[in-house]
Amino acid sequence: MINTRAGSTSAAWKRRAARLSTTLRSYLDSVALRAPWGAATADRPALALRPRHWWLAGVGALLAVILAVAFVRHYTFVDTRIYLGAVRSWIAGNPLYAYAAPGSGLGFTYPPFAALVMAPFAWLPAGVMGWGSLLVSVAALTFVLGIVLRPVADRYGWNRGRTVAIALPIALLSEPVRQTLGMGQVDLVLFALITADLLAIRRAARVANGGAPVRTPAGDGAVRRRWNAGTWAGVGIGLAAAFKLTPALFIVYLLVTGQRRAARTAIVTAAAATLATALLVPRTTLQYFGATLWQTDRVGRTDVSENQSLAGLLARLTDTPHAPALAWVLVALAALVLGLARARQAHVNGDELAAFTLVGLTAGLISPVSWTHHMTFLLPAVVILMDTAWRRRLAGAPPRVVRLRLVGASAVLLLTIASPFWFVLHRLPATSHYADGWPGVVAENAITLLLAVLVVALPHRLGMDLTARNSPAPPPARLVDARDGG
Repeated sequence: MINTRAGSTSAAWKRRAARLSTTLRSYLDSVALRAPWGAATADRPALALRPRHWWLAGVGALLAVILAVAFVRHYTFVDTRIYLGAVRSWIAGNPLYAYAAPGSGLGFTYPPFAALVMAPFAWLPAGVMGWGSLLVSVAALTFVLGIVLRPVADRYGWNRGRTVAIALPIALLSEPVRQTLGMGQVDLVLFALITADLLAIRRAARVANGGAPVRTPAGDGAVRRRWNAGTWAGVGIGLAAAFKLTPALFIVYLLVTGQRRAARTAIVTAAAATLATALLVPRTTLQYFGATLWQTDRVGRTDVSENQSLAGLLARLTDTPHAPALAWVLVALAALVLGLARARQAHVNGDELAAFTLVGLTAGLISPVSWTHHMTFLLPAVVILMDTAWRRRLAGAPPRVVRLRLVGASAVLLLTIASPFWFVLHRLPATSHYADGWPGVVAENAITLLLAVLVVALPHRLGMDLTARNSPAPPPARLVDARDGG
């Protein structure tokens, strides 16, 4: 009797699993065929947004407001308060990098150029400054989504504005964005500066290939013409590198890919901002580049769960406060070489967004300390993965291949939103990083592992930037190449 019941129970579970598998497969097939927007008709391209989806844009905007307020209530602009306190103390005549916030003991960690940029706002109350930075950050995120999604929307016949409005609340749910907004950080503004150079490189490449500058009506001034022709490529990266050193890796990428004009512009911009700062505040500049820059312990111990860099991973795996120096240097160097090599290949194959994304992900891996609000390039990685799946479907790939790609893209998005390490926070010496066994180890290092997998396996799309605005879209047969990952 017991065996009969066990067999009956087993059969019932198998039937449920089969039904669930069929339902999931049908859903993924519908996503692959229609994305979220509906199937093709005689007068509408495949995957085109339907007019009734306007309500999604309104819901998206409302969700954006609700989420922004929720993040602020949780994080209380903690980093804005620290930076304002440091800048106010500096203006009062104290050393900038000697400031320690009451309670946390944290201080100012950015180059002095960043302090000069913040100085005019030091008189503002922290709450006002925080909400101001939040509005600027949301505007910057919207700008980035517009640039990242525009070629994809154009290819599938989506309305650009509605596409961004639908994507915005999803992006706001992600760990990098909610941390940036709630803490009052600057990462989304730096993200926008770097992405602006992506737009400039696209436009400059169009002009170099014989196309006309984008939307340059007669009578435009010199500044507008340079903007439309993309000749300002490198300015955004240079400013971002002067504000925070990690974006300097994009200058290395420009050099590696032979984009010398953009590289020169970025170097000159960063150097000009830094030299101007040195002329205005020489003692503070010398203090930063001569001493503070090399004191990585100023931002905390390497092993803390929130640090999702390779150094943090190695420290947690060895269950020590800091990563073994030699092991970290070797692993970081390998990640740097691999990341730049894959970014260069993406550039050669015409996918500048994938190239920029790989550089951004690599920077997060190799930095000694990478908080999750630094990892904004996880967002375009999700877009690339989704787009690759849809392109495969349009190119006639087997449904199983498309489903696997959609599952992978969804998993990356869910990990970016869920951030499993928050559920297994460990603090030495009180709690070992192995306290929850190997499942806890994997969860605590989930974002680091995700970055590593993406640097190794993120696909790039052959000729992607040929489909930018005002360029003829290649036929479907050219949309997919063996080199785009599958």
